[in-house]
Amino acid sequence: MPKQGADSRLSRRRFLSLSSTAAAALGIAPLAVRPSESFAENAPSADDYYAKLGVAKIINAAGTYTYLTAACMPPQVQRAVAQAALHPVRLKDLQLAAGEYLAKKLRCEAAVVSSGASAALTLATAACIASANGASPQEIPENVDKMKNEVVVQKAHRYEYDHAMLLCGARIKEVVTLEDYKRALSPNTIMTNFFNAAEAGPDGAQIDRETWLRVAHEHGVPCHNDAAADMPPIENLWKYTGMGFDLVCFSGGKGIRGPQNAGLLLGKKHLIDLAVANNNPNSDAVGRGMKVAKEQIVGMVAAVDWLLEQSDEKNQAEYMRLTNIIVDAVKDVPTMKTRVFMPPIANHVPHLLLSYNPSVVGLTPQQVQEKLRAQTPSIELNPATGTSSRVGLPSDENTIVISTWMLQPGEAEIVGRSLRTALMKT
Repeated sequence: MPKQGADSRLSRRRFLSLSSTAAAALGIAPLAVRPSESFAENAPSADDYYAKLGVAKIINAAGTYTYLTAACMPPQVQRAVAQAALHPVRLKDLQLAAGEYLAKKLRCEAAVVSSGASAALTLATAACIASANGASPQEIPENVDKMKNEVVVQKAHRYEYDHAMLLCGARIKEVVTLEDYKRALSPNTIMTNFFNAAEAGPDGAQIDRETWLRVAHEHGVPCHNDAAADMPPIENLWKYTGMGFDLVCFSGGKGIRGPQNAGLLLGKKHLIDLAVANNNPNSDAVGRGMKVAKEQIVGMVAAVDWLLEQSDEKNQAEYMRLTNIIVDAVKDVPTMKTRVFMPPIANHVPHLLLSYNPSVVGLTPQQVQEKLRAQTPSIELNPATGTSSRVGLPSDENTIVISTWMLQPGEAEIVGRSLRTALMKT
């Protein structure tokens, strides 16, 4: 924090400029949101509507969770969004041009910007229903019960986002073993859904990604891969379509750092064309309410451009630097043991696990979580803190979990000090 007096001459704008220059010198793209120059000449500075509405800003030491408004857009994406807001265009023209541009960038046949990964799954399901039945958008979901309508899913891959498929009137058929899977694929099957992250956990499915894809294609069934949170690494954006998945969805507002209400559906052109037909702004379509504004479409394209300029290695090194700041702050806490865990697929970034004996320290991890949430500035720790119920993270009731990749400049130090104060009662 700038000191009072002479140091106060370091203006906010100059401070932000110096911060950006320092980041560039380190080879690190400025990941956090920072106020930027006016987007139109002589425009007044923006009002702080969080302050006006009385909504507290938080420090996000949890990750790209929707309930914490996911990622912050980098400055060049913010500028693209603001510029897009200045002029109307024909929405279908923009959707088509954006899809063609993204498909070339991401090495797939076709692409469409959706209103998030869940909406992309709905559009994928609608496309596969339309493809299998020759159905028009007007028939989905009302007449789907009279059509081929089954989506085959491994039992370990069932999740809350099943609703995205059910919106189209599809029926979900569960399988466990490879033999179950082969028997389930029938003339009534319109699609399979593979939850990309589920394979990695202790309750992972029995059928691996490659086998799942091969068997579906042997039966002429298209495969959708839900890879919503599976970036980084950057190469995942073309890895799964390159493997042969017919459709793949990604969240736009997580690791890609686009607008939170945007996502990507990538895949085979004939299916993406059908997804577009079932999408907004078509009035009589299941995707009509899944509107993607011009600002979000442009923001998604700008985010991909930004992302392809990044380095996984440099970004991961920066996340570890921030992680080590927190480790150093709490290393003297009695009984403290630290470990860094990297989830193999989803949220593939360092997660700091702080394990200690609550009876010695005097506070449980969940009590620490509440203390940090109640302070100013409010800090959100990863929801796996103090529990073993979060799939994919090896936490327990004696462990605090922190993810540093959504922290903005200076916030790792605040998180470290706050944890030390809570745990040492100093």
